[in-house]
Amino acid sequence: MFFHSILVHQHRNVPVHILPLFFLSLQQLFLKGFGGDYTKAYSRATAVAHETISNIRTVAAFAAEEKVSIQFVSELNRPNKQALLRGHISGFGYGISQFFAFCSYALGLWCASILIKQQDSNFGDIIKAFMVLIITALSVAETLALAPDIVKGSQSLVSVFDILQRKTAINPNDPASKVVNEIKGDIEFRNVGFNYPSRPEVTIFKNLNLQVLAGKSLAIVGQSGSGKSTVIQLVMRFYDPISGSVLIDGCDINNLNLKSLRQKIGLVQQEPALFSTTVYENIKYANGNASEIEVMKAAKAANAHGFISRMPEGYQSQVGDKGIQLSGGQKQRVAIARAILKDPSILLLDEATSALDSAAEKQVQGALDGLMEGRTTIMVAHRLSTICDADCIAVLQHGLVVESGSHIQLMSRQESVYKQLVNLQQEKDI
Repeated sequence: MFFHSILVHQHRNVPVHILPLFFLSLQQLFLKGFGGDYTKAYSRATAVAHETISNIRTVAAFAAEEKVSIQFVSELNRPNKQALLRGHISGFGYGISQFFAFCSYALGLWCASILIKQQDSNFGDIIKAFMVLIITALSVAETLALAPDIVKGSQSLVSVFDILQRKTAINPNDPASKVVNEIKGDIEFRNVGFNYPSRPEVTIFKNLNLQVLAGKSLAIVGQSGSGKSTVIQLVMRFYDPISGSVLIDGCDINNLNLKSLRQKIGLVQQEPALFSTTVYENIKYANGNASEIEVMKAAKAANAHGFISRMPEGYQSQVGDKGIQLSGGQKQRVAIARAILKDPSILLLDEATSALDSAAEKQVQGALDGLMEGRTTIMVAHRLSTICDADCIAVLQHGLVVESGSHIQLMSRQESVYKQLVNLQQEKDI
């Protein structure tokens, strides 16, 4: 009878049964709208901290500790203000919810007294109904208290599902692609046009044409920004060209299974990527099925076995984060050993010796010469000593090949761009 009386009153007043849900939704909107997105705010501060720690030597060298500290604090100011605002809103909302809870108790007791006075109900039925009302109110209050956690969880889930549902632009295991078992090694760039997605207004290549025959070496030279390293990235298919095509053995690499293709390509970069584990594991990374003898043979071929054997724990020595325990030449030779163990048909060298001194360069170059033998090689380099023996040298300028030929052929031409680059380098070396 008590609930019957309440329902009778609801026809003349605001429906009481929707109020808890209304306040629950209102609090969620307030917390989300006024509090802001914590995830994005803290991610910027985390990015600053990660970048600073990763480059701590550079930061210390430029005495920029205070500068990055100020930057980190400034990135935290916004979430700090949001937290302060959210705290006030939560406190105000909690006070309002408690106010309405006790008001509902008072209203219930007042209605009960009226019903008893008018003899429309007895004390037992009223107490039963009142206890149901209290338990229901407490349940709604508990749900309301979880609103901040629900909002935080929903915000976190959005980023998680964004990652889970994200698809790569290039499917490495496209079922419609052709699996590569053997590669001869002919590489051709046919009317390739390209610009980076992050800089669509800057044209890197326009109708670029390049060719290197199987087992031969091609050196790519040119001024900074001419697209030398981009050639290697297109062969590795880190990017797809905007127009034209990149062909390997006469087949467009877009039609080849990407994972199987990359297993036939070896890459040695200017700054080799070593993992924070042992020397042995870093070399074996190229071939998980390789035996210990094969790993050592690869190290010997890369002129790395000597310095590895002299290390305290030999091949089980830790290289540290990003190979910090090794010198530049040692890291490069470990990377070359890894490439040798992979036994690729195509070899890509991206400024593999530019960061080394003369002694280290000689050792690394000797390892590279052995690695290049019998393999199709594309090399990007500035130093004359690393490119003069290439079968063909291509000079890039403004996204085009302006001249190509052997070192002797290019040097014999009057007003040769390559000759000008060589003369500039020799002037710097004097």
